[in-house]
Amino acid sequence: MLLSRETIAKAKGGDRQAFGQLYESVALELYKVALYTLGNPEDAEDAVSETFLEAWKGISGLREEDSFRPWIFRILSARCKRKISGYIKERGNIDLEDYLEEGVEDRSPRRAEVLEVMNRLTPEEREIVVLSVLEGYTMREIAQIKELPQGTVSSKLHRTLKKLRQMLND
Repeated sequence: MLLSRETIAKAKGGDRQAFGQLYESVALELYKVALYTLGNPEDAEDAVSETFLEAWKGISGLREEDSFRPWIFRILSARCKRKISGYIKERGNIDLEDYLEEGVEDRSPRRAEVLEVMNRLTPEEREIVVLSVLEGYTMREIAQIKELPQGTVSSKLHRTLKKLRQMLND
């Protein structure tokens, strides 16, 4: 579902139905990014729920309707960072086995290797890779989401993909 400026404007004015339409249009994308960033379905669902609660409370302050998508992804990014900080405080480090999605039949060694390598990336590196490679966002869109210069995002993605290839080939 495409986001219309009119729907966003209605949601900014407090229209719950319009906000529900916004939810429907971006919820799956947000969930995928959260899942790949956090590696845990329950935590990803929590992060997305918290993102929408915060978005509902703050949408009236959104300045430009065209900024909705980057704005909500910035909220998600902040939520994911908080969850990752919580993981580190609680466990000292992340155990990959705790974060493999249950019920997935594809447990090939290559898949496990990719997940392990993804977990060795920093949260920012992982998020940029997920947004670009898995979700198909452009460098410009990722730069808006991350509030970074486009050139910085491009170089970080390039370095991270090079790092991934090297870790997978070691």
